[in-house]
Amino acid sequence: MSLPPSPSSTSSAMISAEEALRIVLSVAERLPPVTVPLHEALGLVLAEDVCAPDPLPPYRASIKDGYAVVASDGPGEYPVITESRAGNDGIGVRVTPGTVAYVTTGGPIPDGADSVVQVEDTEKVTDALDGSKRVKILVQVLPGHDIRNVGFDMEKNATVLKSEEQIGSPEIGLLATVGVTMVKVYPRPTVAVLSTGDELIEPATKTLSRGQIRDSNRAMLLAAAMQQQCKTIDLGIARDNEESIDKILNVAIDSSIDILLTSGGVSMGDRDFVKPCLAKRGTIHFEKVLMKPGKPLTFAQITIKSKENKLAKPVLAFGLPGNPVSCLVCFNLFVVPAIRHLSGWLNPQLQRVSACLAQPIRTDPHRPEHHRAIIRWELDDGSGGPGFVAESTGQQISSRLLSMKSANALLELPATGQILTAGTSVRAILISDISSFPLSKMADGMASVSFHQGYGIQSNITTTQPALASQASKVKVAILTVSDTVASGAGPDRSGPRAISVVNSSSESLGGAHVVATAVVPDEVDKIQDVLQKWSDVDKVDLILTLGGTGFSPRDVTPEATKASIEKETPGLVLVMLQESLKVTPFAMLSRAAAGIRGSTLIINMPGNPNAVAECMEALMPALKHALKQIKGDKREKHPRHVPHAEAQSVDQWERSFKAATAGSGCSCSH
Repeated sequence: MSLPPSPSSTSSAMISAEEALRIVLSVAERLPPVTVPLHEALGLVLAEDVCAPDPLPPYRASIKDGYAVVASDGPGEYPVITESRAGNDGIGVRVTPGTVAYVTTGGPIPDGADSVVQVEDTEKVTDALDGSKRVKILVQVLPGHDIRNVGFDMEKNATVLKSEEQIGSPEIGLLATVGVTMVKVYPRPTVAVLSTGDELIEPATKTLSRGQIRDSNRAMLLAAAMQQQCKTIDLGIARDNEESIDKILNVAIDSSIDILLTSGGVSMGDRDFVKPCLAKRGTIHFEKVLMKPGKPLTFAQITIKSKENKLAKPVLAFGLPGNPVSCLVCFNLFVVPAIRHLSGWLNPQLQRVSACLAQPIRTDPHRPEHHRAIIRWELDDGSGGPGFVAESTGQQISSRLLSMKSANALLELPATGQILTAGTSVRAILISDISSFPLSKMADGMASVSFHQGYGIQSNITTTQPALASQASKVKVAILTVSDTVASGAGPDRSGPRAISVVNSSSESLGGAHVVATAVVPDEVDKIQDVLQKWSDVDKVDLILTLGGTGFSPRDVTPEATKASIEKETPGLVLVMLQESLKVTPFAMLSRAAAGIRGSTLIINMPGNPNAVAECMEALMPALKHALKQIKGDKREKHPRHVPHAEAQSVDQWERSFKAATAGSGCSCSH
């Protein structure tokens, strides 16, 4: 890890926000791992790989309720010689040719049986007088049908979870599955919060005297730290004198904290004592940042010594500004990444997206500004494509905490002093979940776009509401962006929005297609499969377009995930896309894209390049509507007439010839 510049050269200089964050993250070090009970691990980051001690299932298991049979027996009437239920394996009874065994979902397959026939494909025969049972098998099945073999879901010693993955509810389930009840994780830091100022009084005070204000920063910062799942310590209010601040800081440091947050007392006043108090205890790395709001921000590292005078863990100290908005903006920009870094996150920085301004905004002429805004996702209305739209929260003065109310983003505006017109694209830093805010111009039931920042929760799946009844007959499309970069928050998703635009513009050609779901996942087979199978089997999407991960790179695994999910391959679609792409670049031949059908869903691997998505969709368009109807079993959808190469003509020539040949004949055949 690179070291920050020497304190003498940086502490008194005004530095950029980017440089300030770089220094914070270079100084911060991950906390030592701890072991916690499984029920306390939610939201934490794993500190070691987790492997499966046993295969799952540990025995051959039935996928459905039905009858374990010898596949070669075929249809017919057979005696039921035993029952095998989950938790009861019918020990000691072997299925031989001419016999069957009743099995339940998850139940062990008795020895001798090599297939399962589901209950729906059988008929019960009246029990014999002696109490024996018989069943009629109605279908022929192949060996292995509806059986999960040993290790089908999880092989013995397979790595189930990797170090540095964040633990969500699915990960809790996996840990329980492999018998892990104590989990080695990186802990969340302990954060202490102190307010300073002679004018501050407790919020519970009923009557304000002249010159007094209620302390809002402390309650706000404690809540913000708890939102990050940190342990918190309330240090109260310190008066504006060095002795009071010193006394409280001594107590805080003895409390084994990891981060110290103070608010106020870091500007240029004659009673701003926070900086000298921090300087006595450690190193001040910077004390002014070229940004608005939040210029008077101090960052220091305090080195704690034990009673034996041995070095102990360092404490990160942030002297936050006293103005409430400045205080909270600085917390989001610098303290949140520091908390994440200490907690083991691979990418601790906040997610950034591009957004268009909903109204004109005048920029500050002197300092880059973090303008508070509410952003929402809008689909293409025909005016140039979908995207995020940012609406200002109004008056941005740093003392007006109302400007932070409902804000879910900070717009990064340049210091030009000019007016940015409505529609201008700017970068927006997400500071809260945007899914709870109203969305406008949302088409076809799309309800939210959610971001899991960093690389913690790996799959950023966008959820959708059920389509309206009037849309029931339309083609439902889902778009999956496969990218480590986008999933980790290190770069924007350019392909996804372009694919949405292409589908919208081709809606009528596809029979009224509309996008009902989008998602971003990293280049990992299991995570890609999870989304493909959910969209196909649960959400019953008609068409899934995956974007990216089809090349030669070691992490390009989209075709493998797709082939493992589909039931029928459709190589013709891949061939057409390849032919179209080769017109643009010879590197198209390096594509390993796959396409196929799962149930009633068509899955197509598209390139990751936004322009290539449009080119491939255009190439597929002549047959895609027809293909989707055929998958649904629409017998009315006839194949277009095939013209032999020897007789090939342009479409226009063919139509003219056909019309001339049938003129006046009353012909009403389809062509």
